[in-house]
Amino acid sequence: MPGLWFDELSVGQKFEHPIRRTVTETDNVLFTAMTHNPALLHLDEEYMKGTEFGARIVNSAFTLGLMVGISVGDTTLGTAIANLGWDEVRFPKPLFHGDTVHVETEVVELRQSKSRPDAGIVTFLHRAFNQHGELVASCKRSGLQRKKP
Repeated sequence: MPGLWFDELSVGQKFEHPIRRTVTETDNVLFTAMTHNPALLHLDEEYMKGTEFGARIVNSAFTLGLMVGISVGDTTLGTAIANLGWDEVRFPKPLFHGDTVHVETEVVELRQSKSRPDAGIVTFLHRAFNQHGELVASCKRSGLQRKKP
């Protein structure tokens, strides 16, 4: 099992996730259509040519999900009980079709669960970067994590 137990995590611990992902037009259009988001930002190339971006931008909900998903194998796979929430979600730069994302994660808070003696609450800070090293997304994610049996 690649995920870490609550007991194996420490505040300040950092992960540079080895998985990288190039985002495709199909990723963006399919995700946008599946979530019933009709925003021209993601679907209309001609419209976007006249904007400050010059081309369609990747749906931020996809970017958020990809960023967190990339982190799972190194942090919570098999040891998470539940995702408790996402806070301070930010998208400082747009992600475009063809950009390659890499993700870093830091443990920023740990606390014992008051109701679950077999678990603790961990808060991760996730950061996603494009191939130029520019920050394209960040968020804090809290989860209920199993302790070592």
